[in-house]
Amino acid sequence: MSLVLIDRLRARAGQALLLRVAGPTAREKRARIHGTPGPRWFAADRPIRVVHADAAMYVGGLAALLLQSLHPLAMAAVWAHSGFRGDPWGRLQRTSTFLAETTFGPAEDAERAVERVRGAHARVTGTTSGGVPYRASDPSLLAWVHIAETHCFLRAYQEYGRAPLTEARRDAYVEDMASVARRLGVVRPPVTEAALVEALEQRRPELAATEESTATARYLLAAPPLPWPVRLPYALLAAAAVDLLPSWTREFLTVPLKIRLLLPFARRGGLAVTALIRWVMPPPPARAVTSAPGQGR
Repeated sequence: MSLVLIDRLRARAGQALLLRVAGPTAREKRARIHGTPGPRWFAADRPIRVVHADAAMYVGGLAALLLQSLHPLAMAAVWAHSGFRGDPWGRLQRTSTFLAETTFGPAEDAERAVERVRGAHARVTGTTSGGVPYRASDPSLLAWVHIAETHCFLRAYQEYGRAPLTEARRDAYVEDMASVARRLGVVRPPVTEAALVEALEQRRPELAATEESTATARYLLAAPPLPWPVRLPYALLAAAAVDLLPSWTREFLTVPLKIRLLLPFARRGGLAVTALIRWVMPPPPARAVTSAPGQGR
C-alpha cells in the first residue's frame, strides 16, 4: 500500500471521527475556538488544556457517562431530557463543543457556553420512576456530574495520555476544572486530587443500579450506534473505560459479556485505540491567544 493511499485513508478516517464528535460544522468550530484572537480562561500551559486535547478523553468521556449514570437522580434527568437515546451523536457533539469552548475558546465564547448550559439546566425538572423529584440545576447533582467527569478525565489521561501529570499538575487540573464548575453552579468543588477522591467516596451511598442505568450501560457498551468496521476498536475502548472505573462500581454496573471478556486486555487495547485516534485525528489550528488576566494560571 503506497504512502499516498495511507495518507488518504488516514485523512478520511480523521475527518469521519471529527464529524462524529464535533458535528457537521466541526472544522468551522475548530477554527473559531482555536484561532479567534483574544483572552482565554486558561493559559496555554495549563493542565486542563493538556488533558482535554489528548485522545485519552475518548476513554475518559465514556467512563464518565457510565459513572454518572449510577446516580439515580442524575440518570433520570439525562434519560428524560437530554436526547441521549434519540440523538446520541448530537448530545456528544454538544458536550464536546462545551468542553472545547470553555477549555480553549475565547473568554466570551466560554462565558456564553456556560450561560447556555445553565439555561438548559434551569428547564430540566421532573420526577423519577420512584416518585423522587429532581432538577438539573440542583448544586448537588451538578457537583456529582463534575466529580465524575473530573475523576474519569484525569484517570484516563494518567493511564492513556501522552505523558502522565505530576502530582502538582494533577492538583492543578482539578483546580482548573473547579473554576469552570463554579461558573456552572457547583458549590465548593474539590481543588486537589486528594479532595476529588474523597468527594467521590462520599457520594457512594447515593449510587444505585436502576432500570435507566442498566439500559444506558447496555446501550453504550453492547449496542452503540456505530458502523460495523469500527465496532472492535470501540469495544476495546469500552473495555478500557470500564476498567478505568473504581472497582466498587461493578456492584452497580451491568457489563455485557463481550466487554467482560475484553477486560484482561483493557489496558493494551486502550493504548492501541488511543494511539490510533491520535494518528488519524487532524491537529487543531494554531492558537493565537493569551490567558485572561487573573483567570489562566
